[in-house]
Amino acid sequence: MESAHLEDLLTALRFRSISTDSRYAAEVVANAEWLAARLQRAGLSAQIHPTERHPIVVARNAHRAGRPTVMIYGHYDVQPVDPLDQWRSDPFEPRIEHGRIFARGATDNKGQHMAHLCGISDTLQAHGDLPVNLIFLLEGEEEIGSPNLEPFLQQHRSALACDIIAISDTGMVAAGQPTFTYGLRGIACVEVVVHGPTIDLHSGIFGGSVANPNTMLARLIASVHDSAGRIAIEGLYDAVRPVEAWEREAWAQLPGGAGETLELTGVPELFGEAGYTDHERRWARPTAEVNGLGGGYQGEGSKTVIPRSAFAKFSFRLVPDQDPQDILRKVQAHFARLCPPSVRLEMKLGHSGAPYAMDPNSPFGRAACRALETTFGKPAALIREGGSIPIVQSFREVLGAETLLLGLALPDCQAHAPNENFPLENYDAGIRLNRHLLESLAAV
Repeated sequence: MESAHLEDLLTALRFRSISTDSRYAAEVVANAEWLAARLQRAGLSAQIHPTERHPIVVARNAHRAGRPTVMIYGHYDVQPVDPLDQWRSDPFEPRIEHGRIFARGATDNKGQHMAHLCGISDTLQAHGDLPVNLIFLLEGEEEIGSPNLEPFLQQHRSALACDIIAISDTGMVAAGQPTFTYGLRGIACVEVVVHGPTIDLHSGIFGGSVANPNTMLARLIASVHDSAGRIAIEGLYDAVRPVEAWEREAWAQLPGGAGETLELTGVPELFGEAGYTDHERRWARPTAEVNGLGGGYQGEGSKTVIPRSAFAKFSFRLVPDQDPQDILRKVQAHFARLCPPSVRLEMKLGHSGAPYAMDPNSPFGRAACRALETTFGKPAALIREGGSIPIVQSFREVLGAETLLLGLALPDCQAHAPNENFPLENYDAGIRLNRHLLESLAAV
């Protein structure tokens, strides 16, 4: 790997581009400005587009007739670093150890989009041009649901028209195993707040006569699943597309699975919907998770109160052909039906995004698989993935283009967690993948 490419990544990782926290807004802008300047140095024309929150960077080469137009998408914003005390080093001062670079954003998504940028730079330096018409789009709001990207796509629809989109924000099933992701789960988020008394009450004086919001919330949370791990919300499975027989057969041959998940997570035993394997549960079945909850006294020791309110934050991962708005209506109806009259229920809808699936055997899909095989030296695994990239469906609906999801992260890269990391060999492979991908797509 060229030292300049490594230095580029180190520089990108030092920006504290946390999109959800307004205290870091200036750092997000600084990151965008640095990216635009780096793209210009590579030989592309680059422009920063302000939005209502964080800027979008768009770069392109000189477009010529007769070539496919390829958009490469990435995001330069990152997750918060909490809990900070679990990091082994400063999250924004990259540390290299055992062939991996540790920093917030290393694998989500700075390592990947910097690999594409460096691959483009190498090709332009060697040949003076690219084999395709390129649009490189980098946003700073992916970690907060990309609220301004779809309006930007609609506003600039003709300027952003393309034949295919490539994203490297997904994973590999194992080290050295090229992986093509042809499906993503969607997402629907809601916060449930249970309101009780107007103030915290003495639990001795009022206990037994006033419903405790913590207790009522616990009952609502427990109602979401049955004892076998199946979601118990009425109608939630109505539109679920079944797992295809060929998918089950292919996924059964892949490395990883239940044993690796046990090792990575440290749980004593896996738990989930009966009748499905670990891969099937995480890639092709809907889920309901409590992402956070609170209510009442949280400090050391005891404080005997009945809290005035309690909350839980839910995320529902969705699969083809579920509609996020339909699911949110069913979730709201479920909680409203079960909430007792002794408390008041409030529901706050969060961000949502539709699930995505494309044909991996389409001409562009086959071209992507050829590029992956050339880069890694073995055929690509075809998978769906459990995470969500809501903007992928927006690309399809607004621009009419499908998306190629080319994984470079490993299962233990700890995205969104302390000690996030990215293997340097995957960074180098991503640089080579970019060159092979553009060549392969040019031949379609």
